[in-house]
Amino acid sequence: MSINEHIEDLIEKKASDFEISKLFKSYITDYKNSLPEIFERNQGKDFLVIHTKTLDSIISLMYKTVLRRLFGNYLPMRSSIPITFIALGSYGREQLCVHSDIDLMIVYEKNEGYNTSAIIEKFLYLAWDAGLKLGHRVHEVNDLLAASREDITIKTAMMESRLIIGSPFTWSATQNKLILIRHDNPKAFIMAKIEEANTRRRKFPFSMQPNIKESVGGLRDSQLLYWIAKTLYGVNTLKELSEDLFSEEQYREYRIALELLFRLRSALHLLTGKQQDQLVLDYMPRIAQMLGFSDEKKMVTRLLEAQWRINNFTQIYVKKMARIYLYDTNNISQLKQGRLIKGFYAVEGVLYASYHHTPPSIDLLLEMLVNLQDQEWIFDSSVLFHFTYTQIKHPLRVKTYTLIRKLFERQYLYVILKLFYDAGILHQLIGAFKKVLHLPQFDGYHQYPVDLHSIKCIEALENIKDPHVESLYKPLSITDKTLLKAVILLHDTGKGRKQDHSEVGTKLIIPFIKNLKLSSALYERAALLVRHHVLMTHVAYRENLYHEKTLYQFMSKIKTPENLKLLYILTYADVNGVGPGTYTGFGANLLHELYEASLEIASQNDRITDAIKRQNKEKRLTNDPQFSELSKIEQKKVLSIESNLFFFKHAPSEIINISKEAFHCQKFTYQLNIDGGLIIHIFRRIPLNLGYLLGKLSYLDVASMDIFTLFDGIKYFKIEFLQRPREGTMEQIEIILEEAFDMSRKLDLQKPIIKEDEITLDCDHSIHYAQLNLHTKNQRGLLAYFVQLFDESQINIATAKIHTNKNMARDHFLIEKQNRMCDNAREIIAKLIGE
Repeated sequence: MSINEHIEDLIEKKASDFEISKLFKSYITDYKNSLPEIFERNQGKDFLVIHTKTLDSIISLMYKTVLRRLFGNYLPMRSSIPITFIALGSYGREQLCVHSDIDLMIVYEKNEGYNTSAIIEKFLYLAWDAGLKLGHRVHEVNDLLAASREDITIKTAMMESRLIIGSPFTWSATQNKLILIRHDNPKAFIMAKIEEANTRRRKFPFSMQPNIKESVGGLRDSQLLYWIAKTLYGVNTLKELSEDLFSEEQYREYRIALELLFRLRSALHLLTGKQQDQLVLDYMPRIAQMLGFSDEKKMVTRLLEAQWRINNFTQIYVKKMARIYLYDTNNISQLKQGRLIKGFYAVEGVLYASYHHTPPSIDLLLEMLVNLQDQEWIFDSSVLFHFTYTQIKHPLRVKTYTLIRKLFERQYLYVILKLFYDAGILHQLIGAFKKVLHLPQFDGYHQYPVDLHSIKCIEALENIKDPHVESLYKPLSITDKTLLKAVILLHDTGKGRKQDHSEVGTKLIIPFIKNLKLSSALYERAALLVRHHVLMTHVAYRENLYHEKTLYQFMSKIKTPENLKLLYILTYADVNGVGPGTYTGFGANLLHELYEASLEIASQNDRITDAIKRQNKEKRLTNDPQFSELSKIEQKKVLSIESNLFFFKHAPSEIINISKEAFHCQKFTYQLNIDGGLIIHIFRRIPLNLGYLLGKLSYLDVASMDIFTLFDGIKYFKIEFLQRPREGTMEQIEIILEEAFDMSRKLDLQKPIIKEDEITLDCDHSIHYAQLNLHTKNQRGLLAYFVQLFDESQINIATAKIHTNKNMARDHFLIEKQNRMCDNAREIIAKLIGE
């Protein structure tokens, strides 16, 4: 028995409203359960249309059922009942996703012969009881215009109206009002929608785990294009503007990209069973399988490419349609005064272009950029249009490479590279990018795909915030800066292959700098920088910077101070290009320390011993004017500090400031700093329960920890955390610090899981220190547990370097050689791994 027959049977039997809503609910549940099977056969827009039409039929049947229940056998013609049911928003566009709200508008006309309010109320109760997720509006025809003026969201939804069922006369009256709404202050509507989109795009920027609906290049961008086209031209589909606004081929590429987003969003809703629009990492393998991709990386590459396409198409054609409202015709004369070449105009730092001209050749476009004043230009979407659709023939001409070199010699290259990226021509001008175009990096570190990361690195280079790095970059020659920009841009283009990407990158950088006509003397330097572009962060974050062996091994690969300088700048740009917040004060200090220590090594002909390094540090310290202000006794105390490591790790001003604080210490003092992450400075004469302190603060990740014996029995502790504490918790941290000087306090710390091969002890590290290395899975409270065991074994830590990447802890502890520690190495390791 069909559902229609079943409903008719229930009505004949005078069944209750509950029984009828129960039947509908069962029918809807069965339909929802069948959706995965339907999706296997029909994906993309076809699936959405099938879903929309099914909902249309359910809503229509509900309305017919309500009329049958109310009128019985005296059912009037539906056309005479002044009610109409209208689909709005994505439902109106036939793009409604599985778990999205069903936007429905019920419009009626006042008629004394029909109790329209009762009919509508009955329908809504039936729909709700049956489990339909309605977002509904009810309006009298003559109230529609006023309602549309209440809120831009209401007007937007009404612009996408589609008849489901109801009186054709009421629908005709509604359409007349909808035409009035479309023509009601279109400029204000379009400007508001563009501003709304700009706000949304800032809130949901480009991401490798994008929100399919809201992100840059998402479905909302596509909808913006439709809303403006509907307002200005009254079209029902964007395709109607083919050959008038854009070509058939341009629209086809855009439509293919949009189809993938439809497929992905539907798969997300089906997989999660809810309105889930963000494609997070955990869902990717199953979604890739549902869509027929061999792996998730290929799927995300296609997705990023599709989002790029939608963003490019939307930016160009929103501006092309809306330019009558965006440009003040009174400024035409100002545009003409800034004319560069035919159809291109520079006005107050913004480059505009005419849509009426055929895009010029790439050489003419590049020449125009070269001739622009060297500043951070803003490129209007009209300019993006010409760069997107210019013709580029391969192989590139010598003149083209000459122009590219001139662009690389500019101070502001980033905005130009970003223009090439947005226009989709970066890989056509720099062939090394072909293999990494839209290539995602799911390594737990990078926030952008390879191509965008590379461009972000150039942006970081042009906006250096670290004064040490800036002082090295500014004096470089134009040639060195050009080489450095080429290396930074291409350093990751070797990714996506089976071979190590650094080695592949060395093969890609040489042809490019040859084409730029840089000196052959620079080829080896370029290859070296690309080959070792991750070396500096690796050594700085993971190894002991105060061990001669580490520095000599590092410099044996880098070879010269000139290479070291360029690698330092390259590393700065690379880390900053990963994403906001990656370059921390802690990391900056490590890199600077490595640079300074390596430079000292490189500048000496003879091997530098710790004793010579200490002498050099003491000489710089005693020459500092602040040092001479100390009393003779205080000066003697500072120079009596035994730890060479203390001198190596601190600049003269830092040594003096730390010593001054120690001079005033009676029992203990501490300082808290939260400029970046939390930093705790502790000076103490009495014992510190360090294991307790770290255990209580184990909700914060430790970045590094230094412990130094100073003078007069005072120890100095510096503990640096990666995160800032939550607002309002500083007082609680101070309480924990005070408690940490009570040695009777103990914490029951959870024993971490550490395997024997994950921990090593090097007793030959130096005369005074052994090094304990730990490489294991990151676990909460790991450092606190280690410190507590060290305390129990009377082992003194001099310094600890804590590094976590991809959920792995790579920690290094320098331990003072005492209490026959190295003779008992096996016992110490056994205790740490819990044997």
